[in-house]
Amino acid sequence: QVQLVESGGGLVQPGGSLRLSCAASGFTFSLYAMTWYRQAPGKERELVAAISNGGGSTNYADSVKGRFTISRDNAKNTVYLQMNSLKPEDTAVYYCNVHKAGTGYWGQGTQVTVSS
Repeated sequence: QVQLVESGGGLVQPGGSLRLSCAASGFTFSLYAMTWYRQAPGKERELVAAISNGGGSTNYADSVKGRFTISRDNAKNTVYLQMNSLKPEDTAVYYCNVHKAGTGYWGQGTQVTVSS
């Protein structure tokens, strides 16, 4: 019954910002690292950012480093992705993910479109 529900996507102009949220349930959120992935049309899903269970460690893909920030609020069972200075190549469906008991769980995704 792990559930991950992404929200916050939309259409934004290049240089703009969006904040994505992923609401988690069905597991003890504070015990697990969380990740954001994205998948553009015709391309494979790629890792965007990761955050440790307590939020003290983060990692980013080179393509987004310095522009995106992953964070979490364990009291709200929510992980966020703040996206600044957006580029057209950031256009994709964004998914959050958790690995639990050897299985990866995915949300339904939220569409981010960066276009003039």
